[in-house]
Amino acid sequence: MTWRMNSLRFRIALSADAFLQYYRGSASVVIVQGEDGRRIQLPAASLRPYLLRDGINGHFELLLDDNNKLLQIRRL
Repeated sequence: MTWRMNSLRFRIALSADAFLQYYRGSASVVIVQGEDGRRIQLPAASLRPYLLRDGINGHFELLLDDNNKLLQIRRL
């Protein structure tokens, strides 16, 4: 079985106050736009490691399997 990874890059600027709704459970996904123009829906929990005092800001890359299942998110 051949297994390969796909990647998508995106930028995000989400304030800590805006991310608070994800902690409260009123929202479970974050939707961002990839550099290629595609809309990407991510589980909010996958971004928690990147939450700082001022929110989540930066340039990220998603690594996906052949079925577009999220394997990893990393800050670039």
